[in-house]
Amino acid sequence: MAVPTYATTGQRIWYYGFRVICGLIFFFLIAPILVIIPLSFNAEDFFTFTPEMLSFDPEGYSLKHYRDFFTNSDWQQALRNSVSIAPVATLLSVGFGTLAAIGLSSEHVPFRRAIMAILISPMIVPLIISAAGMYFFYSRVGLQGTYVGVVLAHAALGIPFVIITVTATLVGFDRSLTRAAASMGADPVRTFFKVQMPLILPGVISGALFAFITSFDEVVVVLFVGSAGQKTLPWQMFIGLREQISPTILAVATLLVVISIALLASVEMLRRRSERLRGMSPG
Repeated sequence: MAVPTYATTGQRIWYYGFRVICGLIFFFLIAPILVIIPLSFNAEDFFTFTPEMLSFDPEGYSLKHYRDFFTNSDWQQALRNSVSIAPVATLLSVGFGTLAAIGLSSEHVPFRRAIMAILISPMIVPLIISAAGMYFFYSRVGLQGTYVGVVLAHAALGIPFVIITVTATLVGFDRSLTRAAASMGADPVRTFFKVQMPLILPGVISGALFAFITSFDEVVVVLFVGSAGQKTLPWQMFIGLREQISPTILAVATLLVVISIALLASVEMLRRRSERLRGMSPG
């Protein structure tokens, strides 16, 4: 939108200055990604740009770090662990988070604000504190260092995202639809799957994507509650930085960036679809 012709000098300065500030902030946030992606194609085992890369010499670029990721047994085992943990944790997060959001959206639930605050606290409390608490709790109940323990920990971290997205979707939900379904003889379960679920599905899927990203990228909690058998991809990247200084990390980071961008694009499309379903957007 252009500056109105009647805008004052101060308004024009603010208009363009605000955009410059936003551009600088965006560049500050995106610069690390812009550096990592080309470095992942470095033909040498360096974390810096070589003269060949700076001169755009084809010999300075290679896919060897990507080949190392797909052929190295340690990286592949870490990938298998992440792929086996994240989907299960996501399913648990979606199941519990959706039910909690629907329950807390009812006005007659007592102390619902306090309950909501407790359920979304994993997003607020520093991860190191949550990880330490899970470590001591799991040690007592026998879940420390087990697959089930890591899945439950990641599910607990993903539930707040599901609750928030589903709750936002339920804001525009017409309660008369459920009452109409009940008046026609539908039980609560049938009403949920036939009436509520189709309308809140975009919010549920958005929450699931956020929960999946949280589980797939999480490293602090799995360091506390996991064992060598549950070494995930972020854990392997942490080891690569601390012990091996392997440039393969750059290739893995690039792949994770691509996956994250694809998932976030999906979230945005679902958000727009949800707005259209609720009549909030003319598109």
